[in-house]
Amino acid sequence: MRAVRVAVYRTPENASMKTEIVPQESWPGEFSLFAIFAFGSCGSFSGETGATVKCNGKNQEMTAISVQFGYPFRLYQIPFEMPVCEEDAEKRTLHLMGDFSAPAEFFVTLGVFSFLYSMAALVVYLRFHSLYVENKRLPFADFCVTVSFTFFWLVAAAAWGKGLSDVKGATRPSSLIAAMTVCHIQESVCNAGATPSMGLANISVLFGFINFILWAGNCWFVFKETTWHAQATSKESSAEQGAIDKQ
Repeated sequence: MRAVRVAVYRTPENASMKTEIVPQESWPGEFSLFAIFAFGSCGSFSGETGATVKCNGKNQEMTAISVQFGYPFRLYQIPFEMPVCEEDAEKRTLHLMGDFSAPAEFFVTLGVFSFLYSMAALVVYLRFHSLYVENKRLPFADFCVTVSFTFFWLVAAAAWGKGLSDVKGATRPSSLIAAMTVCHIQESVCNAGATPSMGLANISVLFGFINFILWAGNCWFVFKETTWHAQATSKESSAEQGAIDKQ
């Protein structure tokens, strides 16, 4: 996307106003917006799963089990009480299975750093564009960082997509029922309860791949600001001029 920076300043000779319009091929504000969507939808996710247990003996009360979970998805730390059907048995505290915090936290951390870098790049492009053009190291550093973010977004989106798939498997009611020994005896009947809604988590994976596409597309525009592209363009122009002179 092409953005336009308008700079207004006074000339020392006549103190008149002068306007400079500098075109920009990329717009860092877009990246910060989609980065917020990515880490916000993942970091704010919370879900609920559950099951019901009914004993077939004298005590036929139905017990509902509800388990809340969310970011950072350390499911093994989330407890729930397992009911019992034997009169002399005591209730046991069980936990959900799995630890999926690594891909989730990496995804959110990358989103935060992408947002911060995009905001810093936006300030440089709008307020210090002349310094960005004159200093040849800044475009090169910007290109290296952009390529790095592109790679990390691909890794993070893929890893979190796999992690989310495992979270769905570990939190579905059937997994909860399978983990409770009371559901394996004849004196009880267990049924699925609340099914977790994973829509917001699915959206976070989608925004992860959108960020990858945006950063990958921006690599070309940032590359055009580097000396590598300038040298290649200069060589092509010289070759074309030499061919014209021979004719």
